[in-house]
Amino acid sequence: MKPLLQGQGLPPFPEIKPEQVVPDITELLAEANTKLTDLEAKIVPTWAGLVEPLDRIVERISWAWSIVGHLMGVQNSPELRAAHEEMQPQVVQFWMRLGQSAALYEGYKAIKASPEFATFDVAQKRIIDAAIRDMELSGVGLTGEPKQRFNDIQLALAELANKFSNNVLDATKAYSLKLTEPAEIAGLPESLLGQAAQSARAAGHEAATPTDGPWVITLDAPSFMPFMQHSQRRDLREQIYKAYVSRAASGEYDNLGNIDRILELRREMSNILGFDNFAELSLASKMAPNVAAVENLLESLRSASFEAAKQDLDDLRAYAISKDAPEANDLEHWDLAYWSERLREAKFDFNAEELRPYFPLEQVLSGLFNLAHSLFGITITAADGQAPVWNPDVRYFQVANEQNQPIAYFYLDAYSRPAEKRGGAWMADCISRSKLTDKDGSKVRLPVAYLTCNQTPPVDGKPSLMTFGEVETLFHEFGHGLQHMLTTVDYVGAAGISNVEWDAVELPSQFMENWCYHRPTLLSLGKHYETGEPLPEHYYQKLLAARTFMSGSGMLRQIHFSWLDIALHSSYKPGGTETIADVRNRLAKISMVIPPLPEDNFLCSFGHIFAGGYAAGYYSYKWAEVLSADAFAAFEDAGLDDADAIGTTGRRFRDTVLSLGGSKHPMEVFTAFRGREPDPSALLRHNGLVATK
Repeated sequence: MKPLLQGQGLPPFPEIKPEQVVPDITELLAEANTKLTDLEAKIVPTWAGLVEPLDRIVERISWAWSIVGHLMGVQNSPELRAAHEEMQPQVVQFWMRLGQSAALYEGYKAIKASPEFATFDVAQKRIIDAAIRDMELSGVGLTGEPKQRFNDIQLALAELANKFSNNVLDATKAYSLKLTEPAEIAGLPESLLGQAAQSARAAGHEAATPTDGPWVITLDAPSFMPFMQHSQRRDLREQIYKAYVSRAASGEYDNLGNIDRILELRREMSNILGFDNFAELSLASKMAPNVAAVENLLESLRSASFEAAKQDLDDLRAYAISKDAPEANDLEHWDLAYWSERLREAKFDFNAEELRPYFPLEQVLSGLFNLAHSLFGITITAADGQAPVWNPDVRYFQVANEQNQPIAYFYLDAYSRPAEKRGGAWMADCISRSKLTDKDGSKVRLPVAYLTCNQTPPVDGKPSLMTFGEVETLFHEFGHGLQHMLTTVDYVGAAGISNVEWDAVELPSQFMENWCYHRPTLLSLGKHYETGEPLPEHYYQKLLAARTFMSGSGMLRQIHFSWLDIALHSSYKPGGTETIADVRNRLAKISMVIPPLPEDNFLCSFGHIFAGGYAAGYYSYKWAEVLSADAFAAFEDAGLDDADAIGTTGRRFRDTVLSLGGSKHPMEVFTAFRGREPDPSALLRHNGLVATK
């Protein structure tokens, strides 16, 4: 039995074992390399002669390897890691061979110069243009020693990214804080105590209960965040905060050396290709034209939010003083979440924990799916049991169109599992939409998405009761999923998020978050898990009022991350006079209202830029948020209380942003939806940083 050789369809997860990875991927690579050699020897520079056969070669290996990558994120184990590490260099070498094939490159250029190119639709033309550009950025023009060095760097970077990610997972998993005394849990909500007791039982304290303990707090977000917001023990908040910001920064999981090496190799790789730095290489395939454009956007948002963030801190300090808090005049990083939550409670008369009982996962999904139906005309139904899953908690759903025909499917892996699942939330491609032709004619292969979150799991017989932040995260990932699932492009190279410039991919995800503040939507999401009571109107009003609470601080935090990322990949020179810490401290002066602690090494766990796709691209969240806020403003203009207008605007959003994928440039797609280019004022207005119109 060789499940990874299946090559298509839904992955048979229960049949896939770590020991199969090496032999199966080895066999697939041998097959792919042979077929690629045959194709290179007799290239016919036409769509049917080059693009389609190459897609078939690539799909079998990408199908199998993406499953391995998916399991690395959701079902990590020492055995799987070892197999992944053994095969990763060979997989990377295959992609390098593909990207540096002179025969394929000349074939693509010949297609572009041929009469056939003029007959292509816009998606096909974009795919050919992107293929030529990507091969040039992959070093197709290199020869001799520079080519060998470039390839060595690619292999080393893949290995370093893998090490970085594993170190973060292991460092997060390695830390726990065991509490045994009632005084140590002062202020902690019932939901966290239940979760902490469950963590204690998992750690071997079999008799742990929410009321009597012991309680184990971890650095996993559903444990760490509520602790920082609610623990009355300042000394324990300090302890766990320092552990969090120094994750993977020392000992056996130290990423400091990996960061320096990654930055050094990225710069060298960029230089080999003729770029001054990695940021220039990264931006060569993005919407932003250059580093200056990124810095201009960040500065415009910084200048709009810095004073607001300083005011946020002053407000926290004043409130702490009013409560005679001994730390009031000297608030530290580990005080901010705690006092923010206290001020939110005082100002808006509610806290985040009060809302949990109104957001059981099943009810939130029901409201989300109803919204998707009213906006986009799709119907989502449970299809559990129709697809093999990697964990019993994983759900499977079908998406149908207005004619009730299936058009897509998705998995939902909602709960945190810190022992085997990396933190954060993400959408990934399981199967891409494509038109397939065989002896029986052509048919469309339907897309399938993975939606992965890390929300609070069911505890002590209660369902997963979500924080409002977890609700927003689910909406965000669902937005990514919609772009993958509702595409109408029939070419793998431009379907869904394929070939979408990276600084535009957050548009649908951030757009969907806005609906969490839409009254009918929020009231449909919120029903008490025990009584069925709808979310009271006063909670909606309070959430709406609290939406811009501390928004200057939130904006500034993202700007700090984005600026640090772009600086490290443009102006910073590894081994030079300025250290990484110097860069951060320099930028912190204009993008943080409290300087970072000396032991703050958050970069050591910043997987987005060191182990993910956001290197010199973290600004994309803000770049795309300009687009997403303005897109939602179209619904505001149409009238959020007008169901017909919302439906009409939603269908237009579906038929442009969600449908066209990478078949057109994102600015063309946005303009097709909005009728004009984006206006950044909507983003600032939604954040309460400029006066409402």
